[in-house]
Order: sequence, then structure tokens, then C-alpha cells
Amino acid sequence: MTERKPPGVPFESWVDKQIRDAQARGEFDRLPGAGKPLPGDTAYEELWWIKRKMAREGLSALPPSLALRKEAEDALTAAWRAPSERIVRKIIAEINTKILDMMLKPPPGPPLGLKRYDVEEVVHEWRERRERRAAAE
Repeated sequence: MTERKPPGVPFESWVDKQIRDAQARGEFDRLPGAGKPLPGDTAYEELWWIKRKMAREGLSALPPSLALRKEAEDALTAAWRAPSERIVRKIIAEINTKILDMMLKPPPGPPLGLKRYDVEEVVHEWRERRERRAAAE
């Protein structure tokens, strides 16, 4: 445990002495991350700790409509990579449900500007992409 600063000793010199003593004992040797830059961006960010916490928790700072646009884009990409038609239909049906919910109950923020995907069109495109991949192999 760290000892208390004696009365009458200037704070700065007492802290400097504590650091020097710890260095002499080797307490700063072989610390994890020694000689490496601090994690995160190098630019100063006032709310760095909030951004790091949100990233750790998997949270987004986007307005709901923009977050759904990103989710819809990711769902379409996942549908193109799906191994079966059943999974393609499932992915598109789930995102279409979310899009419809937001269309019926718009949240605050920018407008959604998105329409539901045509499942048959996505499945048709998935089949064509799959055939092109098979032909290329």
C-alpha cells in the first residue's frame, strides 16, 4: 500500500520520490504494453472513453434509421453469401420485417429512405451469383 504524504513535504517532491523509489525497485519493468503506443486513436478525442465503451458493448451511435440502413446492407451481403435458398429467404424476411416496422413507426432522425427487398428478386440474384461462382471454379 502506498504510504501517506508526510505533512510539510511539498506534494510534487513527495510524488517524485515515490516514482523514483518504485523505479529503483523495478516496479515499472516488464509492464504489459511497455514500449507500445496506447490503444486507440492517436488524435485527442474528448469522449474517447465513451467511444471505447460503446465499441466494447457493441453499441452504435447512429440514429435508428441509419443503423437500419447499415443492417439492411449487411443483410443483403449475408444473403449473397448464404449457403442455401432457405437461408436467403430467412435473412431477407427478417430484415424486411424490421424495415416495415420502421416504415410504420418512424423514429426521430433522418428519414429511412429504404424500401423492403423483393425476396424473389434477391433469390434470383443469389442463384445467378452461385452459378457464376460455380462456372468460374
